[in-house]
Amino acid sequence: MLSSKAPRSAATRLLAAGAVLTLGALSLTACGGSSSSSSSSGGAAGKIGVSLIVKTTSNPYFVAMEDGAKKAAEGGNIDLKLAAGKSDGDEDTQIQAIENAISKGDKGILITPNGPAVVDAIKKARDAGLYVIALDTPPDPASAVDITFATDNFAAGKQIGQWTAAQLDGKKATIALVDLFSDKVVSVDYNRDQGFLTGLGIDTADKTKNGDEAKTGKYTGGKGGDYEIVGNQASQGAEDGGRTAMETLLSKNPNVNVVYTINEPAAAGAYEALKAAGKDKGVLVVSIDGGCTGVNNVKAGIIGATAQQYPVKMAQLGVQAIQDLATSGKKPTVSAGLDFFNTGSALVTDKAVSGLQSIDTTAASQICWGK
Repeated sequence: MLSSKAPRSAATRLLAAGAVLTLGALSLTACGGSSSSSSSSGGAAGKIGVSLIVKTTSNPYFVAMEDGAKKAAEGGNIDLKLAAGKSDGDEDTQIQAIENAISKGDKGILITPNGPAVVDAIKKARDAGLYVIALDTPPDPASAVDITFATDNFAAGKQIGQWTAAQLDGKKATIALVDLFSDKVVSVDYNRDQGFLTGLGIDTADKTKNGDEAKTGKYTGGKGGDYEIVGNQASQGAEDGGRTAMETLLSKNPNVNVVYTINEPAAAGAYEALKAAGKDKGVLVVSIDGGCTGVNNVKAGIIGATAQQYPVKMAQLGVQAIQDLATSGKKPTVSAGLDFFNTGSALVTDKAVSGLQSIDTTAASQICWGK
């Protein structure tokens, strides 16, 4: 159930935003909304043209985001086009989708950027008069888009780091870090990693760079204790990448007892590697996503804790923002103290920690995505 600090009404509100449909085909498809007109917005039959460009549809997180946008488009005068990279990190396909949106004369673009190479294309779109909203992953710099709707990824990482520190109960932490990329820098990657280490109570030398912290020392979270960082390995945010990354880290040190993962597909792969090596017992695996599969893995004890985020809400807010802009000129605003709009997160675990707000898997399963 929800903790005393997370009222049930919040879960009820998120339940409506968390509903998702089944996996749809990708590439470039159209989803029509209602039939009123806005002739200058590039949409079919005078509708407001919006392109949603996600990282990939191999991850159910982004499928849920697409489904959220489709549901929002059904309720408004929106001509929605869907596009995605062939894999997480595929910038070229996203750049082409941006070019297509410009050519169609869309009113706006919603994008989960696959890397820094898309920033120039985003600038071209904005120069052409399109309103560009990032979802999930703020670009660098954040001002490259008009606004971002996203999880506070640093805060989400910090939540799972604090939980891990409490579970260690003063024992030495031998840490494997399963990140997103090794060949490019994106904010979601370093914010989650560095947030996790901060939650553990490990000093991060540069919060915008993975892997530059001291490899050994003391963590101060929970009861505190010694730590050793075995290394950072990229997973591409995929299950097979998570397994390969974990195999590499185990080859460096088979005594790993803490595994941070960038997302739940990577966590599933890491767990398979641990299981194959006979190391699946007594290892704390933590992640960020909160999809229904991930919540079930928390319930099964495969993942100790995850930070649940809300991709459906991000997409729905994005579609609504562009519709509001087209119809009334109203622009969305960022959350106080941040350079993006924070769509929230919740720590999900069946091993609650005193003083750390969380929800259990029963509550999380009512608001998860990817059913």
